[in-house]
Amino acid sequence: MASAFVVVPRPGSAAASRGEPASVPGPRRQLPDDAALDPLREYLLDPDVTDVFVNGERGVFIDRGRGAEAVEGWCPNEAEVRALAVALIALGGRHLDDATPCADVRWAGGIRVHAVLSPVACEGSVISIRLPAVEQLSLADLEQRGMFDTAVAADLRRLVEERTNLLVTGATGAGKTTLLAALLSAASPTDRIVTIEDVAELRLDHPHHVRLEARQPNLEGAGAVPLARLVREALRMRPDRLVVGECRGEEVRELLTALNTGHQGGAGTVHASGLAEVPARLEALGALAGLDDHGVARQVVSAIGAVVHVGNVDGVRRVMGIVRPVLRDGRLGIEEQA
Repeated sequence: MASAFVVVPRPGSAAASRGEPASVPGPRRQLPDDAALDPLREYLLDPDVTDVFVNGERGVFIDRGRGAEAVEGWCPNEAEVRALAVALIALGGRHLDDATPCADVRWAGGIRVHAVLSPVACEGSVISIRLPAVEQLSLADLEQRGMFDTAVAADLRRLVEERTNLLVTGATGAGKTTLLAALLSAASPTDRIVTIEDVAELRLDHPHHVRLEARQPNLEGAGAVPLARLVREALRMRPDRLVVGECRGEEVRELLTALNTGHQGGAGTVHASGLAEVPARLEALGALAGLDDHGVARQVVSAIGAVVHVGNVDGVRRVMGIVRPVLRDGRLGIEEQA
């Protein structure tokens, strides 16, 4: 199976109509040069699409920032979806079969692919593809697109300049990674930024960005490089800004550990449906790491200077609020920034 990656033209261009690479400059998305992608290529090339889903024989759904929408044109059977899932995961260097029915990979260019085979996926094999933004967006770009107003933009720039440790929260697809990348890109060009992620998604417009990605064990159960080890390795790399990517479980311990080492200007992201839910969400994640509520509260208040929450309002990603964590009777709370 081919493993080379090529830059492909945007849909609708003259080069695209001839099947040739585009010759004019402009945002482009990298895709693997493999025929397995043909059923999905149209959607993967669309610069407005953020996610592509294949839900077994129920077909393809795409998200352009307004939620998942069903699309017409391809109604696969289970054998086709399964073969596609195996091929897409193989392009990321991992294996998918009945013994390993779930896998998550990242292709070159930052595209993330997750697949679950039937019968673990009860109604047929499913594929989820997360597509990075075609453009590298700055804070000015996000302000222009309505993510926040001028006053909030000034607050965000001040937090970066003052090297405040940040936690960006929000629901899936709300723009956490996009905002965090823009914030880090606004850091001084002399800063050495080290990012640690389970699957590397952060792409920064910054001259000194070191990316570390966790590695899962091989089929023999060897070779794993977990986040906790990468945090220790990163601390030896003299980072000016230490960033632990998305926390979905006990890795919140690594995030708090990293930001409690005396480093300033660090950051991370956490899923939360609203600002009011952030303390409970952090407590729940801390419990997975063996921390009690009081331990989480002390660690968070010590490590995090500001929480920036993002949400999706009528199809537009917006900063919903900026708060700071506080202790309330030994438990974690939040209050608005002064």
